[in-house]
Amino acid sequence: MKLIMRSEFDNLRKNPLHSYESDVNGEKQVIKIFRDGELIAKKITLKKSTRYFGAHGYQEYFTDDLC
Repeated sequence: MKLIMRSEFDNLRKNPLHSYESDVNGEKQVIKIFRDGELIAKKITLKKSTRYFGAHGYQEYFTDDLC
């Protein structure tokens, strides 16, 4: 996985074909986005730091109207 921009993560999150799940453990929050059961992106928030990650080939799943 590699770092991606917030706008790219939001594009993937807003796509109705994608599902996501959230997990909170203490100060750490992880949001994972899936397409057909495959992890394509995740957001990790730890204290005040937020990082966005995309799996290899995540650009294939962008929607044209949101990007």
